[in-house]
Order: sequence, then structure tokens, then C-alpha cells
Amino acid sequence: MDSLNCDPDAKANGRDHEPRQVFTGHFVPVSPTPIENPEYVVHSKDLFRELGFADSMAQSTDFVRVFSGDLTGVPEPMRKVGWACGYALSIYGTEYTQQCPFQTGNGYGDGRAISVFESVIKGRRLEMQLKGSGRTPYCRGGDGRAVLRSSVREFLAQEHMHALGVPTSRSLSLYVSKTEKVQRPWYSEGSHSQNPDILVFEPVAITTRVAPSFIRVGQLELFARRARKHEHPQAMEELEKLVLHLIDREYGDVIDHTLATTEKVVLLAREFRRRLTSLVANWIRVGYCQGNFNSDNCAAGGFTLDYGPFGFCDVFDPRFQPWTGGGLHYSFLNQPAAAERNFHTFCSALRPLLTEYPESLQQLDEIREGFAGVMQAEMESMWAAKLGLADFHPALFSELATLMVQTPVDYTIFFRELSNVPDNITPLKKSFYKNSRNVSDPLEFEKRWSAWLGKWKSATQLRSREAQSREMKLANPKYSLREWLVVPAYQQAAAGNYSLIRELQKVMTQPYDEQSEDVEEKYYRLKPAELFDIGGSSHYSCSS
Repeated sequence: MDSLNCDPDAKANGRDHEPRQVFTGHFVPVSPTPIENPEYVVHSKDLFRELGFADSMAQSTDFVRVFSGDLTGVPEPMRKVGWACGYALSIYGTEYTQQCPFQTGNGYGDGRAISVFESVIKGRRLEMQLKGSGRTPYCRGGDGRAVLRSSVREFLAQEHMHALGVPTSRSLSLYVSKTEKVQRPWYSEGSHSQNPDILVFEPVAITTRVAPSFIRVGQLELFARRARKHEHPQAMEELEKLVLHLIDREYGDVIDHTLATTEKVVLLAREFRRRLTSLVANWIRVGYCQGNFNSDNCAAGGFTLDYGPFGFCDVFDPRFQPWTGGGLHYSFLNQPAAAERNFHTFCSALRPLLTEYPESLQQLDEIREGFAGVMQAEMESMWAAKLGLADFHPALFSELATLMVQTPVDYTIFFRELSNVPDNITPLKKSFYKNSRNVSDPLEFEKRWSAWLGKWKSATQLRSREAQSREMKLANPKYSLREWLVVPAYQQAAAGNYSLIRELQKVMTQPYDEQSEDVEEKYYRLKPAELFDIGGSSHYSCSS
């Protein structure tokens, strides 16, 4: 709020809760709308420990008040208003404006997420953002709330992804209202419908997410569009300010602050390419599908952001897509291509800053054009690590992928069992689902699996079995945050029982560890047959 431009039409008191167009400025001051009668659900013990916070803080009166949306009593230098930001929207590389109620793109942005605090703690600069904290000028007529169901999903997913070693925004805390509810479309029990078939009243909640910044590719896209179209006299200056702010918040450790802006921009593109390709390869390594990887859901810092219609694979399927509105372009193994579209949008947003510097423009174009090659190298390195190979073997992997689809197999369990370097395929069968329509001759199919296993073991003979297993288990988690495990947790939470959320948190923040027999029996197993194709468990239209 000190280093970027405030919307000149904003209200200083932050009472700016009606949909309106925002034509300029990087942020709008907005006061959060506190949830009624907040109750503690859970907090991140790991993040509290990293920040030096006592666990007891999460249930202290002042902490609960602030992180359930009430800033009225905060001490200086904290402020009694937060801030919300606008951004543009590109879907698979094509910009859209019709999601904005004004059909101009000037009303799209943080509709229910309000940042309230920025701090430097133990040398780390962190921004804290309340999701579900009420309406902003970007709310597009919505109620500005998040429900407990989606808040539980996001809280647990951020905890799990961090523990998996995948760059992500972090969870701080989660509070639910004991009295306030909102109506949402959802699925009736046991529904096989693709889209919600009932309206339900759900408790509202606020989860706090933490990151160095929440700048999205879509944000750069919005300011670049204004600069290209000369929409106002400060448009180019605002684009440059935002890009330099991004570098300061997210890339200060790798980009020298004394360099000229043109040099910084080129280095930014190269470093973001490195982070984004690594991120997407990691998503696929752990079986994660973002579901809705638009430019506004792509963090410019190169980490996972916005856990809306995400999902973790049960059955391996290259076309796995948990969101019914996502299409194949955002499906599991198409995520590298979707990332490339977002990277092209990112580079296009930087171009206005380099128009007078042809050499820098050429460098930017070369970085953009090199994305596919870097992405492919990251993917091959990832698959080699999952398979315990020193180098990627295309034919061996291709044969495996075919077998995994035809069998079919559970993605997480298969690779974890393979990490034990089995002598035969019997342990691998723990990952086999029994509903294959592609196997006419089971004995012949077993021979194909055994033959593949033999080829694989021949390709890994250079290392000891123990060393190979140890390395593979670092790439292949044992536990995965499957949706059908989360559903009972948020259902129980809606009735005031938070024990299953906390149990899941404990298990899913140790995803590579061998845990107790009880934990293994409960969480290391195939998806039950009766839960396939169930709305809200296998698929959903959105997450609110």
C-alpha cells in the first residue's frame, strides 16, 4: 500500500463493497467483513513454528478477531483496512472480458480475498490474505463469502502440498462462523450428476493464506493491456511499478536490484520459466491437477495458488480433470501445455516495457520460444526420478503408461509399491483396480506386466536395491489428499466436529513417511468402487 498506486476512486475508510469498475491503480483499500461468532477449526502448526508463533496464539482473542476479518482493533502500524487487486483473465491463452459484469475487464479481480497484513518475520517477507472475508469492488455481485467445505479443502491442500515439497501458498488458520450461513449449489447425497442438483445452506469460513505476494499472471496482463491501449496517462508507469514490485517480492534473491529495468525484465522471464516448468512437473509427480489453470490462477511467483476445482489422481488417467467445466485443455497431462499458454501471456505482458529495446525483446522472445524444451526436460527428469532411473527411457515409460491406463492402476499406490523394488508384480497388484474393460486375457496381461518389470529392473541395475528404493521414495509419496477422504472431514466439521480435519492434517503433512498400521489401513488404499462418479467427490462444477 506504500509502494504501489491506490485506486483514486477508492474510499479511504475501505467501505467499498459494491461491484464497480476500477480503471486505474494497483489496489483498492477494502475493509473485510468479519464472520459472525467465529470458532477455531485448525491452524498450521508447521507454519506457526517457522514463524516463531506459539500454537496458543491461534485461539487467542485478538488473533481470532483479526483472522476472522475484524481489523477494527488492530494496533499500529497495522491498518484497519486491507486491500484487493484487479486482474485480467486468459483461458488457455485467450483473453476474456465477459466474466466482468461491465464487459470491459475493469471489474474482475479479488472478489472475496482481502490481504490484511504484510510482515518481515525471521527475514521472510510474507503477505497474509483472508479468503472469504466479504465483498470487494470485484465481487461481481457475489456475497464475498467462502463456505467451510471449500475452506477445509484449501487449508488441507496447502498443508499437503508444502509437505510434498511442491511450491505453494501456505495455510495459516481457519475459522468458521457458528451462526452465519450462505446458500450454494451442491450435489445431493450419492448424486451422479455432472452439475450440482440442489441448493444447500453452508457455514461460512475464513481461511488465511500466506505467500511473499499474491501477484498473478492475470494481474500483469491487466496492466499490460492498459499500457498497450494507453487507457490512462499512468498506464505504462503502473505496469513498470507492478513488475518491479513483483521482482522485489518474489525474485529479490536472484535478480540484482541495481540492474536496469530492461535487464531485470529479461531475467524475470527466464527465472519464472524455470519456476513454472519445475512447478508443473512437480504437480504431475504427486498426481495433482489444478483443474482451472487460467492466467488469474497462475501465481507470478511460480507457486501453486487458488485451490478451487483441484484434485489428486486416484486412477491414473492422462485426461483426469476434476472440474466439469475445465475441459481437456486443463487435464492432468495437458498441464505442461496449459502452463506454456500462461507463460506466453506472461511474456506478452512484459513486452510493453521493452518496445524501445530490440535486443531485450529478442531475448524475451527466445526465452518464450524455449519454454517447451525446458518443460520437456523437466518432465523427463521427473519421470526418471519416479522410476529410479539415472536417465529417462522413452520406450520404457511409454510401455508403462499404456499398461497403467489399461489395467488401470492407482497412481500414488503404484509408484510407492514400485519404490520398494519388488521381485515380481505381486506387490504392484495392490494398486490395481478390478474394473478393467481392456483386459480380455488376464494371464497374458500379467505376462506383459512381468516383462515390463524385468526391463525396468535391468535399467536400474547400477545401484543397490536399498539406495534405489530410498531415492524413489523421496519422489513418490505414500499418502495423497484424495477427495473422498476430505469429504467426510468437512461434513463432520459442518456439525462442529473438527477431529477428522486435524487427523488428515497430521497424516498429510507426513506424506512420504511410513506411519502406523492404523493410518496405513485407513489412508493407503484404493478408492472404494461405490464412490466413483459421485458428484462432489469424483468431480464438481466449482468450489465455493
